[in-house]
Amino acid sequence: MVTQHDAKNRWPITISIMLATVMNSLDTTIANVALPHMQGSVSASPEQITWVLTSYIVAAAIMTPLSGWLADRIGRKRMFLISIGGFTFASMLCGIATSLPEIVIFRLLQGVFGAALIPLSQAVLLDINPPEKHGQAMAIWGAGAILGPILGPALGGYFTEDFSWRWCFYINLPIGILAFLGVLFFISGDRLARAKKFDFLGFGMLTLFIGAFQLVLDRGPSQDWFHSQEIWTETILAGVGLWVFVIHTLTTSHPFFDKALMRDRNFVTASIFGFFIGILLFSTMALLPPMMQTLLGYPVLTSGLVSMPRGVGSFVAMFAVGRLIGKVDTRLILLTGLLISCVALWQMLNFDLSMTV
Repeated sequence: MVTQHDAKNRWPITISIMLATVMNSLDTTIANVALPHMQGSVSASPEQITWVLTSYIVAAAIMTPLSGWLADRIGRKRMFLISIGGFTFASMLCGIATSLPEIVIFRLLQGVFGAALIPLSQAVLLDINPPEKHGQAMAIWGAGAILGPILGPALGGYFTEDFSWRWCFYINLPIGILAFLGVLFFISGDRLARAKKFDFLGFGMLTLFIGAFQLVLDRGPSQDWFHSQEIWTETILAGVGLWVFVIHTLTTSHPFFDKALMRDRNFVTASIFGFFIGILLFSTMALLPPMMQTLLGYPVLTSGLVSMPRGVGSFVAMFAVGRLIGKVDTRLILLTGLLISCVALWQMLNFDLSMTV
């Protein structure tokens, strides 16, 4: 709910929200180039260290749909403060972690607390701006969100090479404190909305499916896939979780996942499209830095700088697409982006050990 206080403090609120957005987006990329150094520091295998990335992503994916219900229950401002404070504290814990289980658990906490930052920041920006400025507000938000992929690899390389990989997480402390204080002082308290009945069974089964399926993918190569009893157990758990979730969603009156969305062809198509694009983007994001540092012998800072153009390209494309939407068929824009991605990935097939920067 917008108040005169919020309207008067529109820019301080926007800056505070953008700090939280940048902090969140920064953490999706800043740790990538530091993975080989983390691996040695916590005595992990190449397969194990990827949990530093996947634990964060999985936790955020599970908790994001829950953020709206929680905001209705405890209030948007309070939810924002808990998310920023928890994320910042979890970042500090990641920095002082001394073992792989510790850093994975703390990254899970980062994902849990950070999941609400993106939807809440968008909702608040739309609330404090009049309808005619919603496009401008989302453009500003998008610019902040894309700063992470641009600055993350370079900052991660710089901190790891000149200080320690731990500073990839400590950098969140000043940003988080400033964002917390900004939200605390500039956003007014909001009235609590009547939250809908929450589907705990559906949420639990979805969590079981995602967690078990991720374990199958992560542990499969080292356990010889389905020759291992562990992989069979995790596969059965994932299957049971998915089956119960689907049946429960189709039969309950208050499902965790809105059934009406599945009747929206555009939503279903976009979700499938986003799923496969996510596989392409996040897999290369995780694999390229270790390849450059371990196989090609690049310094960690060079690895970060080489990864930086990905974010720059996304930044340019975001603004270009923003101007094209409404003037050009959206399907043509999507097809063009997909073709460019395919060409880039095809060129990556030619990577070899003789490459130079």
